[in-house]
Amino acid sequence: MPAGDLGPGRLMLAAFARNWQARIGAGTIIALALFCFAGPLLYRTNQVTVNLNLKDLAPGGSHPLGTDDTGYDVLGRLMLAGQSSLELGFTVAIATTVLGTAYGAVAGLAGGISDAIMMRVIDTLLAIPWLVLLLIMVNIFPPSLWTIIALLTVLSWLGVARLVRGEVISLRAREFVLAARTMGAGTSRILATHMIPNAIGVIIVSATFSVADSILALSTLSFLGLGLPPPHTDWGTMLTSGLDDLFNGYWWLVYPPAAILIVTIVAFSLAGDAIRDSLDARLRR
Repeated sequence: MPAGDLGPGRLMLAAFARNWQARIGAGTIIALALFCFAGPLLYRTNQVTVNLNLKDLAPGGSHPLGTDDTGYDVLGRLMLAGQSSLELGFTVAIATTVLGTAYGAVAGLAGGISDAIMMRVIDTLLAIPWLVLLLIMVNIFPPSLWTIIALLTVLSWLGVARLVRGEVISLRAREFVLAARTMGAGTSRILATHMIPNAIGVIIVSATFSVADSILALSTLSFLGLGLPPPHTDWGTMLTSGLDDLFNGYWWLVYPPAAILIVTIVAFSLAGDAIRDSLDARLRR
């Protein structure tokens, strides 16, 4: 079928499939998800009971990546930590995207004093260093996976809202929007049928990067000792715990979580770049 006969959606998918960054990023993300969620079904380890008899075993034999200072198998620990990291990343990305899209779209379409007030609220919140505010809030609320998800969502939707608002402002003067207003379409209908669908490219790209940012933020909290409480763990917690023993020769406690964390961030960044290029008609080849 000639390229001209393809719809916008198929053109985007075709461009995405041809992009080497897309193939590497999407393939790596799928492999990571299978490793974290299907891996424990094939490689069963005890990640609940401490066994000091297996403390700090070097990689080899029945423990391919060795064990940590509490006797947990490091490979099994990576799988368990990946579940928490990916669950948090995707949940925060979805919640952030929904909240930021709704707020930004309403502000951009409303315009005038309403838009000015709504954006001053965002500017005020953005003026506060997010890490300082997050550290304060983590110390106030009891730490848990859902608490950290809620806190990261509250602090992460602001950028999405500004992006969507800018896109909506550029769309609201288009002919199809003016035609919809002339025909009596209400604000909610214009948002649902015209604004958000035409801004979907910006929204998807932002959501992709939000996953990586959320995982990195969780790792930052864990590095500062404010991550998930036991028995939960994440890659940042593993990395922090391993750094204490790195100079004692226990390299396998640091390099595996560091490597998988870097690979995850790079994979989502590649996927986000590929989606952006696929949605931009000027960048399609």
